[in-house]
Amino acid sequence: MNESPVSTGESTATVSSGSAAGAVPRARAGVARWRWAVAGLLLLAAVYAPFQLVPFHVFQLTMVLVYALALLGLNLLVGHAGQISLGHGAFFAVGAYATAIPLARWDVPHLVTLPIAAGVAFLLGLALGLPAMRLRGLYLALVTLAIAIFLVPLLKRFEEVTGGSMGLTLPKPAPPAWTGLAEDQWLYFLALAVALVAFGLAAGLLRSRVGRALHAIRDNEAAAEVMGVRLSYYKTLAFAWSALFAGAAGCVYTWVIGFVSPDSFVVTLSITLLAGIVVGGLGSQAGPLFGALFVMFVPSISQDVNKAAPGVIFGLLIIAVMYVAPTGLAGLAGRAADSLKKTLRKG
Repeated sequence: MNESPVSTGESTATVSSGSAAGAVPRARAGVARWRWAVAGLLLLAAVYAPFQLVPFHVFQLTMVLVYALALLGLNLLVGHAGQISLGHGAFFAVGAYATAIPLARWDVPHLVTLPIAAGVAFLLGLALGLPAMRLRGLYLALVTLAIAIFLVPLLKRFEEVTGGSMGLTLPKPAPPAWTGLAEDQWLYFLALAVALVAFGLAAGLLRSRVGRALHAIRDNEAAAEVMGVRLSYYKTLAFAWSALFAGAAGCVYTWVIGFVSPDSFVVTLSITLLAGIVVGGLGSQAGPLFGALFVMFVPSISQDVNKAAPGVIFGLLIIAVMYVAPTGLAGLAGRAADSLKKTLRKG
């Protein structure tokens, strides 16, 4: 007589625990489906946009993709590995010149220059990763800043190769006749294709063992080392991968602009990129895209607001954004999406 209630209670507890355990995978699956749906809609909008916009606006969107590529690498280094860099513009410049020189000197096909630029930047990142094994914080920031400072005079010095202060004028990739696309549309789709591949590679890298090691280093280096993570190896790898994406961005930049000059890669570029990823959202998947939108459009807005001191307006806008969204624009968008989902569920 007494066994029945006990067994019933046990079965009820078992069902309850099973339901709770099953709710977690269902919730994760729902979030994944929602993310894929949003990504699909954004991709459709990205494909549709160049056919509806004037050439100048298509150019602006193309530059957003270029900056998103550069910020993707910076996000990997700063947001996921916890290593600071004030010289990311140098990797960007190396990718641009590793594209421009083969195009100008040897008439190499445009698509061939992409792996060249990415590879050269990757090797530079490996070399820069060596001091990262021993330095951290402000000391590492100073080393990376020094690279960004001396790169411009170095490029001007080797005039016979880099074109010096006059720079190099280059042909842009011509759209194939079968596409029926204008030049600005073709360049946009090239940038979009490279960005999609890069974001896919970065996502796969962060889901792998490398990504878990980088997160462990970012959260607590001492604990990560105790757990068997090789700090020197993964720090160097983070710089190398970060540089690779920046080099690819420099390559696409050269395709789009058709001109490179040392004065295009001054120190302010590195600082602007760092500000862009912080405003966009460190460590978030959408952070590079939000940061690229900020880097592309906010300076021009600042110029329109006050032509005498656009830098002041730009700085005030950064302060305002960080006050409203301490975790960046990606975090603000995430909170807005969560609020919208809760509202829809209640309705």
